Amino acid sequence: MEEKNVKLSVPAEADFARPVRMMASSLAVCCGMGVEDVEDVRMVAEEGFVYACATAPSELGVTFALSSGAIAMDFSLGTDEPAGESIELVEVLLSAVCDEFSLSEDGRTLHLAKRAGDAHAA
Repeated sequence: MEEKNVKLSVPAEADFARPVRMMASSLAVCCGMGVEDVEDVRMVAEEGFVYACATAPSELGVTFALSSGAIAMDFSLGTDEPAGESIELVEVLLSAVCDEFSLSEDGRTLHLAKRAGDAHAA
C-alpha cells in the first residue's frame, strides 16, 4: 500500500475522544491489521487524545499516516505542560503499546505508531 495521509480536526473536549478512536480503528482495518492490532490502535488513539487534551489546545488535530500493516498518528499539542499521575499512566501505556512514542523537538507534536504484530512480545 502506498502511504496515505488522513487529517482530522476536532474540539479538544472529552466528547470527541470517541470519533478519534473510531477513525483510528477504521483506518487500522484499511491498513490490513487484525482484530488485536485494531484494538491496540483504538487504545493508542484514545490515550493520545487524552495526552493532547492535557496540553490545553483550542482544537486538536490528528494526522494519520497509513501504510501496509502500520499506522502512525501525530497529535497537535497545546502550550501547557501535561502533568499529574494520570498523564504518567498514559505515558506508561503508550510506551508499552506503541512501536513509536515521541514528542517533537519543539514539543508541539505527539507522534505514535503501531505496526501489525506484537513487536513488544520479544
